[in-house]
Amino acid sequence: MDNLENSFRTRRQLLKLASALALPTSLAACSSEKKSASLVVAGLPVTCNLTLPVACAAKAAEIASTKPANPLGFEYSKYSGFPELKESLMAGRIQAAYVLAPMVMDLVSSNIPVKVVSLGHRSGAVIMVRTDAGYKKFRDLQGKRVAIPSRFAVDLLFLRKMLAQEGMSIKDVELVEMPPPDMPAALYAKAVDAYCTGEPFGASAQMAGYATPLRMTRDEWPNYICCVLTVREDLIAQNPGAVQDLVNYVQAAGHWMDADAAHRDKAIAIAATKKYFNQDPKILKFVMTNPSDRVTYGDLRIIPQEFDELMQMSVDAGTLKKPIQFNQYVDERFFKAVRPVAISL
Repeated sequence: MDNLENSFRTRRQLLKLASALALPTSLAACSSEKKSASLVVAGLPVTCNLTLPVACAAKAAEIASTKPANPLGFEYSKYSGFPELKESLMAGRIQAAYVLAPMVMDLVSSNIPVKVVSLGHRSGAVIMVRTDAGYKKFRDLQGKRVAIPSRFAVDLLFLRKMLAQEGMSIKDVELVEMPPPDMPAALYAKAVDAYCTGEPFGASAQMAGYATPLRMTRDEWPNYICCVLTVREDLIAQNPGAVQDLVNYVQAAGHWMDADAAHRDKAIAIAATKKYFNQDPKILKFVMTNPSDRVTYGDLRIIPQEFDELMQMSVDAGTLKKPIQFNQYVDERFFKAVRPVAISL
């Protein structure tokens, strides 16, 4: 852990530079404290979270069509980074969010009452380097600055996994923690030499021509999971029906997106709007088609062995102080009771 903490010393200086050059996205969290007939669900504008805008839009379409007496929709709340999202979830300002799986483990280890109730994606992370740097292998990153979204990010575990394949460790690079939207600008400005994150923040730099993937999870770790749908236990206790409905729609959104390329196009059109990610649809389209399995959504099974693997990798990385049992941070009942719902978009 000491190595991780020391590696983040330059974070503030780099963030100042990256913020000055950041891509034009509005990333302040939407108001999650308004009184409304909606369950607010927070997330970052990354394609690992793409099932969330689809679920929100599909639920809104269902309410508009059936006009129930007491509708409860889903409202998307956008955050730029995981530290801010984590604080809101801890404080109870939001009751549901797409959170890094190891972050949930850490929260529960600290007696924060939250539970994972669904996956949201598979794969979808990349390690990007400058095109003109000529980096071809991880040995080329010896002593270089590498940005990750959070010390709790599975991106860090992916980086550790790739370094280990070349006989290296995390001590061989200098880690920098920064919000994913700031990473492409930081790479362009040479404030970092590489970054590891979820899409579309790899694709945006790749499309612009100044960055290229060094590795993708779709090639190295295809069953990779990072962001998981997490809810506070008080929401489970007070309104389990709303939690089940949310899980139903998230799971259905995943199957719907992987069932047809036209569905992905529709998902892109929804997510690109100001209401959700507020991003260039061409970049999202690039992620969805280069290659088509860069991120996948059809297999959203909760598999205990996969979470156990992530947990042990996080302990080995020093981001978790001690092991934690699967049933302490995962509530499987909603996944096991999933009811198919129609995605009419």
